[in-house]
Amino acid sequence: GPLIWLKRDDLTGSTLSGNKVRKLEFIAAEARAAGCDTLITFGGLQSNHCRATALLAAQLGWRCELFLRGDPPSGPADGNLLLDQLAGATIHYCAEKDYSGRLTARLEARCRVLEGEGRKAYCIPVGGSDAVGVWGYIAAAEELQRDFQSHDIEPAALLTAAGSGGTLAGLLAGKKLFSLDVAVMGINICDDAAYFEKKVAQDLADWARCYPQQSAGVSIAAEDIALIDGYVGAGYGRASAAVVETISLLARLEGVVLDPVYSGKAFNGLLSEIDAGRFAAAKDIVFIHTGGVFGLYPQRALFPMPDQG
Repeated sequence: GPLIWLKRDDLTGSTLSGNKVRKLEFIAAEARAAGCDTLITFGGLQSNHCRATALLAAQLGWRCELFLRGDPPSGPADGNLLLDQLAGATIHYCAEKDYSGRLTARLEARCRVLEGEGRKAYCIPVGGSDAVGVWGYIAAAEELQRDFQSHDIEPAALLTAAGSGGTLAGLLAGKKLFSLDVAVMGINICDDAAYFEKKVAQDLADWARCYPQQSAGVSIAAEDIALIDGYVGAGYGRASAAVVETISLLARLEGVVLDPVYSGKAFNGLLSEIDAGRFAAAKDIVFIHTGGVFGLYPQRALFPMPDQG
């Protein structure tokens, strides 16, 4: 099969590692310019984005408040949630029905409370995926252009996990801006292809509206938004036996650690597509390793202890 190159965005920092940092770089600059001193965002209990936001806020000396989907843990916190707590974030736990139906009202109410305390909050959408966050992977596309040149990579495809859509949106805009001759594809790890086609199109439309000068001449048609569907499995955050084996395999062969929510599920999808004959004519494929290692620890029960011979 083709040679698979990994863009190691899991190494963008230490505790701040992962693709979310690229988006937050621009979002935090926007918040600072607006005079904000508090970041508010939301996501799952083991959200990589929420963890990165909490740690970034701590580095900036700002306050952070997280609205997490799920119940408080019955025992000690683990993984990303533990890091949220260590970073000093204020955590609001949301039951599923409240998260899906009343979250906007809760966020607005909390912003009003903070305003009454003399603070100014900046509310970040899930995954940092919005018009500002798109810039994170436009910048990454510029890096990739240099990577391809310096390593003599001729990628037939550039693939990433799609969980909130912002990474894919930025890569598509960056492809146009830097004239990358590569097919950009997302492997959705939740929802379905139709959802992400709509979400990515909306993020790109918002970006073009907010930055008309920078986006001039960038035209992304509906058919440019390519998703490889069929690898969601039992749902968001739920990894199949095949995903677990893929994570174990890559760790053994390359010393590279994927996570069961995003990168492991998407990389398993890529390998399955290659086995099925897709990309048969490709020389190189580039996969964005979006990080998420801390999400591995709460799911340690998926990985049985090897025999101690």
